[in-house]
Amino acid sequence: MYISPLYLLFSLPAVLLGLWAQWRVRAAVEKWSQVFTGRGATGAAIARTILNANGLSDVRVERVDGFLSDHYDPLSRTLRLSAANYDTPSVAAVGIAAHEAGHALQHAQGYWPLQIRSAIVPVVQFGSWLGPIVVMAGFALLSFGAGVGYDIAWLGVLLFGAVAVFTVITLPVEFDASRRAKEFLRDSGMISSEEGGGVAQVLDAAALTYVAAAVSAISTLMYYVLLLSGMRRRD
Repeated sequence: MYISPLYLLFSLPAVLLGLWAQWRVRAAVEKWSQVFTGRGATGAAIARTILNANGLSDVRVERVDGFLSDHYDPLSRTLRLSAANYDTPSVAAVGIAAHEAGHALQHAQGYWPLQIRSAIVPVVQFGSWLGPIVVMAGFALLSFGAGVGYDIAWLGVLLFGAVAVFTVITLPVEFDASRRAKEFLRDSGMISSEEGGGVAQVLDAAALTYVAAAVSAISTLMYYVLLLSGMRRRD
């Protein structure tokens, strides 16, 4: 099967960055999941403490299945932690729980990047799978000499563009949640300086996965745009 060198040029660095990011986050989580905090508070207890301290006692903290399935749901105002982080007093669990609590604080305070990200979720869910299909359909029509293929392909590019925008907006959202987590844990004295270093390793590694996702989406978008622009010039 033929693979375009241009596609490799755009996609390979993003793929390698993504693999490295995934390796880093797994390594950091595995390392600091084995180190328990001196205070012995579980991830669930830490999340509850942060929420209550910021007047968010109505936000629920629940256990969910899965590895690193932790997330905050703004629709139901629920903070969900994977079983390992919910029940374990490890440095990794504390950091991840505090990070998700940071998202709850963003939601309560109307943090505008989070509001934008939440608003475009429906478009992203639609464009993430339909955009590439529409682009390929446009290319197929162009191969048969149908000029309308350009318009269809560009429509697909626009749909996929929402995905790229989403990944870029996600960066300040995630970075800010990690900043809030680190500051609260440090200022409250809930962890030692060494434990704080472990929290930073886990959250910084996790942040890299979002950077990799943004690079991948932007690279794919640039590939589509360059390919279509080149085809237009040849015509």
